[in-house]
Amino acid sequence: MPANGLRFAGTTRLTRKLAVAGAGAAVLALPLFGATSASAAPAAPAADSTTTAVTTAAMTAANGYSNTLDGWIRQSLDIMAAKGIPGSYDGIYRNVMRESSGNQFAINNWDVNAVNGTPSKGLLQVIAPTFEAYHVDGTSWDPYDPVANITAACNYAAQRYGSMDNVFGAY
Repeated sequence: MPANGLRFAGTTRLTRKLAVAGAGAAVLALPLFGATSASAAPAAPAADSTTTAVTTAAMTAANGYSNTLDGWIRQSLDIMAAKGIPGSYDGIYRNVMRESSGNQFAINNWDVNAVNGTPSKGLLQVIAPTFEAYHVDGTSWDPYDPVANITAACNYAAQRYGSMDNVFGAY
C-alpha cells in the first residue's frame, strides 16, 4: 500500500486456486473481489522475519491466542480496542484473504510500489512508509509480524476510511 493509500490499479487482480473436494471432485475457487497475485506468492522470509515469527508465536501462545490467522486477528482486535482503533474480525479477515490469502510472508515484488523500491508485505500488504507511519505501540516493528501488520494496516484504514470494515478493495 503506498503512503497515500492508493495502489496501482492496472495490476492483474485474479488468483485461481484449484482445490480438491470430497471424492476427487475438483472445485475452482475464485476470491470474491479478486486477489493480487501477491496473495499466491510464497515469499521467502528474511532471517529476522523468521525470528520475529517465532517470537510472535511465543507471545501469541503466552497471551492465550492461537498462532494462526484466527489468533493473530483476535490478538490484533484486543490491541486495537485498547488503542481505540475500530475494526471487526470479519472486516480484517475479508481484507487479509484478498490481500495475502493468509500468508504472513506474502510480498508483492512486481507492482508500482515494488518498482519504486517499496514492495507491499505481510498479511495486509503494507508498504514500509505506511507501516512505519501507522505502527501501533506495543507491536513489533517487523512488517511480517502478523499482529503488527494487522494493527498498523487497521490503524491506517481507520484514519483513511473510518475502519478496515469500510475497505472492500485495494486500499
